[in-house]
Amino acid sequence: MRQMNGRDFVIGAIVAMLFGASAPAWAQAAAEPKFSGEVGIGWDNSISGNVNSSAIGSINNVATVITKNTYDDVYNKGLHLKFGGGYMLREDLEARATFAFQSADADLVRMGDYGASPLYGQFSDYQSFTLDVGLRKYYRMSPRLRFYGEGTVGLGFVDKLDVTLVAPAANLFRDANDFYDQTVAFALAGNGGAMFKTGGRTSVFAQLGLRWVSGMAEVDDLIGTGLEKINDNSSRWTVPFLAGVRVGF
Repeated sequence: MRQMNGRDFVIGAIVAMLFGASAPAWAQAAAEPKFSGEVGIGWDNSISGNVNSSAIGSINNVATVITKNTYDDVYNKGLHLKFGGGYMLREDLEARATFAFQSADADLVRMGDYGASPLYGQFSDYQSFTLDVGLRKYYRMSPRLRFYGEGTVGLGFVDKLDVTLVAPAANLFRDANDFYDQTVAFALAGNGGAMFKTGGRTSVFAQLGLRWVSGMAEVDDLIGTGLEKINDNSSRWTVPFLAGVRVGF
């Protein structure tokens, strides 16, 4: 039997939420409740940003070449979970505050060369917790169906990242702890989605967005090696996809 991976879990959770929210049919249009709560789950697709950049230097007086690795090279699609609430300023405009949690597992990657030996790196997992605030504009297409667009700004708390460098043929094993220190990052995002009313106060939604998170705080554990700049360009762009449930109250 095939083992379930992270993406399978996310897809299963989305399907369960959508079917679980499909309660009694909503018969006719009604005024939207002033307050709402939402929970959504999905994944991020990285489109730019480097976990490490390229450099030439030395470790233990051995010539070392580092080649860049993007977030997509190092991390899987990962989990994107959000929950929050909103207040309707008017019938088609909502003020929102949302917490978002992101987590992605790291793969072993080729980092470059250490002398004549290939150099590999094992990064720690990526985790962040973000508070976003913004506005959402709705466009009613039918009594049940609405499209929306939203923009948010926020602050993200990104866990520190460690990396272990290994060159098997040269018998090198080096821990570069705190490759990035724990960081407070700035976030900007724009999302577009569709929302379908399934019950009196319950709706399901799906959305696609574009999100930017500023760079992490680098720690120069490689001072004096010529490789200090490999963690200077860590801001990232992602395309998150989410689906979930909204309840008015």
